[in-house]
Amino acid sequence: MKNPASTLSKITLSILVAASLAACNQNKTNDKPATTPAAAKVEDNTLKNGDIVFVNSDTLLNKYQYFKDMADRLEKKGKAAQADLQNRGQAFQREVAEYQKSAATMSADQRQATEQRLARKQQELQAYQQNTGAQVQQDQAGEQAKLYEKVADFLKVYAKEKGYKMVMTYQKGNSGILYGDASLDITSDVVAKLNEAYNKDKK
Repeated sequence: MKNPASTLSKITLSILVAASLAACNQNKTNDKPATTPAAAKVEDNTLKNGDIVFVNSDTLLNKYQYFKDMADRLEKKGKAAQADLQNRGQAFQREVAEYQKSAATMSADQRQATEQRLARKQQELQAYQQNTGAQVQQDQAGEQAKLYEKVADFLKVYAKEKGYKMVMTYQKGNSGILYGDASLDITSDVVAKLNEAYNKDKK
């Protein structure tokens, strides 16, 4: 079973939040020429410097306390599940070893009954292991969904307040951004405000 902490370290946090475009003022006066719909559309969608910014997802995950606490919770659950499976497996192995020691003194019916019982136990152990692994993955997926929603919801409000039209994500070695000017990197401010909000929620 994979360690949730190691899996989480490979998370690619997709943050692509488009803020609503500001509606243009379409009031016209008699002494001004009317703007054609095509011209208005071009004007509305013209991006200015600072309309698009980005967040470094690696830095965000390393410094966002909510993510750290989430990773700790999942790691503890994973270790507990792994320890439980190991204990069950060792108990089963002891039963098999005891049977092997006493098999020679058993009758044929006793051996058959014991082997059938051990076979059922082995199947049950395998099923339990699969269910436990699936539960760990389900917990991890649920936590990741909560993380995404928390960051995306925050950025929707943040972008609207700042006047950004798009917030993109950057991750070294796995990003659609080949270059971004440092002035467009809003990671530090986003992390600070996310941690501030999270600390308030914990109180």
